[in-house]
Order: sequence, then structure tokens, then C-alpha cells
Amino acid sequence: MADTQHSGSDRRKPDRVAPPKVLVTDDSTATRRILTRTLVDAGYEVSEAADGREAIAVCREEPPDLILLDVDMPVMDGISALEEMKADDRLRHLPVLFLTARTSGSEVAEGLDLGAQDYLRKPCEPAELVARVAAALRVKAQEAALQRQAEELDHLSSTDTLTGLGNRRRLEAHLSKLPPDTTASVLMVDVDHFKRINDNEGHAVGDLVLRVVTGRLLSAVQDRHLVVRWGGEEFVVLAVGAEAAEAAQLGESLRAVVSDTPFALNPFNTLVVTVSVGCASGFVSDLEQVLHAADEALYDAKRAGRNRVAVAGH
Repeated sequence: MADTQHSGSDRRKPDRVAPPKVLVTDDSTATRRILTRTLVDAGYEVSEAADGREAIAVCREEPPDLILLDVDMPVMDGISALEEMKADDRLRHLPVLFLTARTSGSEVAEGLDLGAQDYLRKPCEPAELVARVAAALRVKAQEAALQRQAEELDHLSSTDTLTGLGNRRRLEAHLSKLPPDTTASVLMVDVDHFKRINDNEGHAVGDLVLRVVTGRLLSAVQDRHLVVRWGGEEFVVLAVGAEAAEAAQLGESLRAVVSDTPFALNPFNTLVVTVSVGCASGFVSDLEQVLHAADEALYDAKRAGRNRVAVAGH
């Protein structure tokens, strides 16, 4: 009988988690050597720097998970290095533990005020060093987890669950990042006779129509355009930098991409779906008025017979 046992080398090995990276910064070669050996023995990956300037250069090239930073160093001391790191968006969130041989706590207090997480007195016991580093990394992991949760909640609160598009909150957040004098066009897109679709075909088909319309609208816009579900069967497209002529052309593309292909409900039944589009242009600072003008243009398109584009002021 053939041997069915597998050797350990044949088994699929789980991915190994990379050890945390610690940057040891101290002008004393002997101190760096002692700290590095202790941390490597505890399972950390360690790099070294001899002063604050060198530490910043190392961090910018490959940010560590934590920095041990001596207060007293030539070229650039720990306080100055921390100030520069806090002014750099790429480095400001790196946790820092100060190292000091001084008995006075004034420099340490200054560093803690600047945002250092903790400090160690030199010479430090290996067990205390490892414990303080582990505690600082746990705090960093907890802060990162809270940040991810906050971002996920923010994303959920600004996302329409049916279509996956952003909602009004997403549009407001996007606009808040734009200079007030930025030109922009707003296109209001409304599914024609949507109530009739719900009444005749049922709400499940109505939901399907909204999802398909979403996909078709997204296929007709560029990455710089933002599409959100405004409410019900109404969508808003924000075209930053676009003026009236470009908005009208985009509106026609949106109208056509929805109406040109009937919706297949099943192999024997299709549904013709159209949209009306209202366009308006202006500055981001006046966006409430631009939205209102686009809404008025949308109703002009509805009154003119639907399945068409109307531009405010034309």
C-alpha cells in the first residue's frame, strides 16, 4: 500500500507575520548595541540612527512601527527631531519613546507635551524596555483599529445601501475639500415614471431598475465626476471644472446610456426605462443655488416630455 503521509515540507505553511520594526536612535554606539540586542532577542526588527537628523531620514525612507529617541544628541537632539516629525504628515503618527539619562524631567515633559508616548531612563532594564515597547505598540494598534472603525462608519453613513453610491453626505464631504471659487456643474438625473414601474412591476423590479441605472450612469462618467443617489429615483452628478456646454454634453450621454438599451426583466419581457436630466453650472461657493437651478431645469425637461436634457438658463 502506498504511503499516504505527507512530510512537513509538503504542507501549506501559513503566512508569517512580519515582526514590528523599531528604530533605535542614540549617539552612543554601545547604547544602541545593547538596546538592539535586547529588542532583537524579544522578536523585533531593529534599525539604528546616531542622531535626530539621521532618524528622520530613516523614517522617511521606511517608517518604523516605533522610535526610541534619545533626548541628548549632537546634530539634532530628540526634542528637535520630534518637533520636525510632528510637522510631517507622513511621520506625525509614529509612536515615540524618549530615552534620557538626565534626572531632571523638564526635557521629557516637553517631549510628552509634543506628543511622545512615553519615556525610559538610561540605563534601562531589558525587561522594562521590552514591556514599554510592547505597551506602546499595543496602544498604536488600538488607535489604528479605532481609526479603521471610524472610517468604516463614516463610509457606511455616506453610502446608499441599495446602489452602493454615495449619498448627500458624501457629496457634502467632497465639496468641503474644494476651493470655493472652483467651477462645477450639477446634473440632476431622474428616472421617468418610476412610480409606474413600482406599481406595475413591483418594488423588487424597481430596486433592480435603480441598480441597473446606477451601473449605466457610472459607465458614462469619468473618474473626476462624482455620482450620488440624491433620494428615491433621483441621482446627482457633480462635474468639477465643467461649464454649461460640457455639462449638457455629459447630460446627453447619461440620458442615452440609460434609454438606448431596454431592461431585460426575463427572457420574454423587457422594460423601456428613460431618464430626464437637468443641468446647471456655477461656483462651489454657490452650490445650493446651482442645485436649485439644476432641479428647476430637471422639471423643465419633465414638462417638455421627459427623456431629454434641459440646461438652466437656456
